[in-house]
Amino acid sequence: MRLRLFVAVMSLGLLIAANGAAAPSRVSAVEQQQVVTSADIQRLQGAVYDATTDLAKLREHDARLADQLQAKLDDLRDEVAYLKVKLRKEGSVPRTEYWDLRDRIDTLRSDVRQNLGADAGLPPPPAPSRTGTQTPAQAQTQPATVPPPVQPTTANPNEVPVGTEMDVRLLNPLSSATAQVEDRFEATTMVDLNNGNRVLIPAGSAVRGVVTSVDKAGRLDRKGSLTLSFDQVTVRGRSYPIHATVDQVLESEGMRGEVGKIGAGAGVGAILGGILGGVKGALAGILIGGGGTIAATTGKDVELKPDTVLRMRFDQPVVIR
Repeated sequence: MRLRLFVAVMSLGLLIAANGAAAPSRVSAVEQQQVVTSADIQRLQGAVYDATTDLAKLREHDARLADQLQAKLDDLRDEVAYLKVKLRKEGSVPRTEYWDLRDRIDTLRSDVRQNLGADAGLPPPPAPSRTGTQTPAQAQTQPATVPPPVQPTTANPNEVPVGTEMDVRLLNPLSSATAQVEDRFEATTMVDLNNGNRVLIPAGSAVRGVVTSVDKAGRLDRKGSLTLSFDQVTVRGRSYPIHATVDQVLESEGMRGEVGKIGAGAGVGAILGGILGGVKGALAGILIGGGGTIAATTGKDVELKPDTVLRMRFDQPVVIR
């Protein structure tokens, strides 16, 4: 009797051990299929930006076709934004969704090239490689560059269209520990915002923002957050009402030289973008949610120092005279 009981216990132990050894490999395989990083999302944003540039060239030859493809590109841009929010909220995105979206962006760019012809000077979109999946460790050792702001074109030479992005430098500090709703803050544009050859918003223009909501960090590891929006831009002494929200929070490279080193022929954009420094990368420790909400990733308050770069997105068009 004791022998039979011993054999049964040993058999059960071996079975549990075998199942336990097999489980990690199955979970690991599933996790590897779902690894989509913020760097992947930034690559999608960069691909959308490249497609926007391609469409600008097509518009010079066939405005009607460009408008049709622009509608498709706008849908793709919205899907990229959806994946970005999904990754932040759920922590994972199936790799198949990433590749499907990347393929459709590349297909749109191929359509543009075919309609422009071989002499258009457009580089082919990069061929995606699906021979492996980045692990989180690999993503950390291979930081992605921040894609340039999106600057859509419009038929009205004086209009800043919806979806246009512009980098502005924060002039005063902001903290979810001390900020109050309806607090105002100031920023300045870093480089010229152009529509074709026309400078709509010169570098150095003043932008006014407002704090629309605040959530202070609490004792129970509650994360601090700020919601920021922009309601006014001043161009050549004239103020215009705007409606814009924060799309990204970036770290500045800081002071990199003196005015005399740039040269007499440099414009304001070169001075602000070159001397004061450009964009270093996404600011660590925060996430951007819908409507311009900036949240801390840990149980701390959001702290934005002066010179922090805010990438703002126009949610409504504005005409600059």
